[in-house]
Amino acid sequence: MSLLADLLSTIFDRSSKATFNTKLDDRPIAELITDLIGNRGEVRGMTLAHQILDRYNAMCKVKKRDFFSYLAADLDINPVDVRAALEAYETDPSKINYCNFMEVAEPARQELIRRLNQVPEATGSLVAMRQDLLEFARTDASLSALDLDFRHLFSSWFNRGFLVLRPINWESPAHILEKIIEYEAVHTIDSWSALRRRIQPSDRRCFAFFHPTMPDEPLIFVEVALTKGIPGSIQQILAKERDVLEEENADTAVFYSISNCQAGLAGISFGNLLIKQVVDDLSGQLLRLKTFVTLSPIPGFTQWLKVENLEDVATDERLPSLAAAYLIKAKRLDGSPLDPVARFHLGNGALVHAVHADADRSIKGQTQSRGVMANYLYDLPTNDQNHEHFSGSFVIAASSDITALAQATETIDT
Repeated sequence: MSLLADLLSTIFDRSSKATFNTKLDDRPIAELITDLIGNRGEVRGMTLAHQILDRYNAMCKVKKRDFFSYLAADLDINPVDVRAALEAYETDPSKINYCNFMEVAEPARQELIRRLNQVPEATGSLVAMRQDLLEFARTDASLSALDLDFRHLFSSWFNRGFLVLRPINWESPAHILEKIIEYEAVHTIDSWSALRRRIQPSDRRCFAFFHPTMPDEPLIFVEVALTKGIPGSIQQILAKERDVLEEENADTAVFYSISNCQAGLAGISFGNLLIKQVVDDLSGQLLRLKTFVTLSPIPGFTQWLKVENLEDVATDERLPSLAAAYLIKAKRLDGSPLDPVARFHLGNGALVHAVHADADRSIKGQTQSRGVMANYLYDLPTNDQNHEHFSGSFVIAASSDITALAQATETIDT
């Protein structure tokens, strides 16, 4: 753990020992919120924040929706005040006018969320609160701005300076290992022995990002296989009976599973930071590692075949060509790749390196991609350039093999 993380952990540990007035304040929650926003006393503020969070956690689903509707409507900005403050600043761009504009341009609910976060361990509670909000916002557009407020604050609270990268191994605390099993989103871990095969052998690694205020909750984790050469199937990596490779003989690091753990942090990107940090750490430890590559699912491929009426021609021989065409030709309306995993890795600066048929024989793999998987190559010398080209105009970096495969198919460009 870094020095900064140690310091932060010490601070949060001290805060966790704070005591609160536990006497129930039975006023309506709107009054507690108004009191908290206007309060300047630290102890009083923490007591109010603690009671509001407790009250929220005890709410039923209907009451939670009402709570969010109140924040969205009653604690929104006042457009009249914003226009007046902006006009005053345009007339006289003084410090005081700028401060006035900043004050009225920020909705009161942002200050509420900040003050709720005074309570020790409140960050995790607020992440869970946003998870509830996202569920309601799917069918209620009036909550969208409120979600942007949460997302704005979380982007600051969960920036790279506060994240701690920790290796996960068989000696890690049991409750952390249980979280890895629970949150695995790509290739299900169905037993403790399956988890052990993924993290104990010398040619396996697992890394996770944590936040000092949520030390028992991984934010995102990646599972890595150290191999000789680039594997073409997940069966090779997850086989129960296999020869363990001595780590010093490995030349390739394969990122075969990346799982986001906190639904309430949707839209807060950690994956790019995680991969770059792990690449830096592994390349510094194992000097023979020269290749950093994924073995990734293609979750939208089967649906795309159906939409394009290509299911009948998607024979085993043609699947790789069709998959290549899908990855580099199928686009969303904004011009970005249709496939979400492709968007993620290409946005990080990787290139589409290869596709493999019969690479995932699981029910999930057959259902979402007819068993086809992809390698995205993190070629360090070209990573930044690829990222810039993709960010600017969605230019997709691909190997010559992928380009040739895509051109060989009769798939209609989409």
